[in-house]
Amino acid sequence: MRTITARGETVEQAVQSALEQLDTTKDRVEVTIVDEGSRGFLGVFGTKPAIVSVTTKEDPIERTEAFIKKVTQEMNVEVEVKTTVHDKQVTFELFGEKIAVLIGKRGQTLNALQYLLQLVINKDSNQFYYVTLDAEGYRGRRKETLQTLASNMAEKAKRIGKKVALEPMPAYERKIIHTELQDREDVKTFSGGKEPHRHIIIEAVK
Repeated sequence: MRTITARGETVEQAVQSALEQLDTTKDRVEVTIVDEGSRGFLGVFGTKPAIVSVTTKEDPIERTEAFIKKVTQEMNVEVEVKTTVHDKQVTFELFGEKIAVLIGKRGQTLNALQYLLQLVINKDSNQFYYVTLDAEGYRGRRKETLQTLASNMAEKAKRIGKKVALEPMPAYERKIIHTELQDREDVKTFSGGKEPHRHIIIEAVK
């Protein structure tokens, strides 16, 4: 964050001067009016300039990138971070030699880090961001695995004529299973259990 003091004939002019010096826009700063100024007698005698103090707001995305690098360094993993922003969806993709350490068994470590990032990016932010944390395309590979699993378990449910319960998964992975099978008329899916053991159940439709 940077703070500067600027002057102008009016508060608006002082603020504009500060924005130009900081090379930013008004929505990304906090303005404190130090002195509203005075035009003086006949606008000539006793004129006082308006004085403002302008401070840049901390960018939540940059703050989260810094948090990622700090955490991964403490895990002895050097990473490069690629950030993509689409409206309120922010995706951080990590690249590095020891990337498997950050993924963990079935993505458990990556999921835990993603949860932390969701908290960090939305701390003191005036808008809510949705965060996805990926590591060298793991999310895409995991999605394909889950889609295959969904189809295989659906066939198993039909074959044995009993409900098939899958392993506990985070909400967004359960959604992949639901979505993969939602258009099928021979099986139905629903969730069971409580977090963190909530899981998908697949049942054949008779």
